[in-house]
Amino acid sequence: MIRFAPILLAIIGAILMFRISAWRSGKNLDAQSTPLKDPALLALTKRMAVELDLPRLKVHIYEIDQINGLAAADGRIFITRGFMNKYRDGIVDAEELASVIAHELGHVALGHSKRRMLDFAGANAIRVVLMTVIGRIIPFIGLYIVNALVSMLTARLSRQDEYEADAYASALLSKAGIGVAPQIAMFQKLDYLAGKTGGDGQLAWLMSHPKTEDRIAAIRSLDAKSKT
Repeated sequence: MIRFAPILLAIIGAILMFRISAWRSGKNLDAQSTPLKDPALLALTKRMAVELDLPRLKVHIYEIDQINGLAAADGRIFITRGFMNKYRDGIVDAEELASVIAHELGHVALGHSKRRMLDFAGANAIRVVLMTVIGRIIPFIGLYIVNALVSMLTARLSRQDEYEADAYASALLSKAGIGVAPQIAMFQKLDYLAGKTGGDGQLAWLMSHPKTEDRIAAIRSLDAKSKT
């Protein structure tokens, strides 16, 4: 039992860190967000809510300049002010922004927040085990090797979540009569948007996510299968 104590402590510590981080994020979102009021977007979210048998979708505007969509652990969806500005400027339209909301709904419905807590705890446990083994063989460089390996693992898990949320969004958009064309168009604009932003306004949605062309190919494949 003593032999496994460091691993157990790593898991417990990771879970506590994740919960504290989620609590802080929730407080920050509460302080810097307001409910979505745009009529066109609200009409589209209502159509999606009907398909989900919900009275409404809880969508808020998060007052930061980054271009991103977020899903809170309590089920609320957030679209950043940076994204809304692109909508106001006509760079993205209501249906395309609705596809972002549908994607974030996928994260909520598929329990990705809870799964990421377990993944985070597991990654820390793996880090402890690898450091115990590799750290003894390569005392100094071992730390960098372990961190690189764990980062690759967590990135792979994150990409899996994104593909799953994309598939959920595609199905929901199709059922709501919006279709996947706006979802594909949104992805096609992501590289352009990334090139137009930098520093604090960098397109956070592309970080640790699958390649845009791969996501589009997956959506088209699923859409084709649904029509056969």
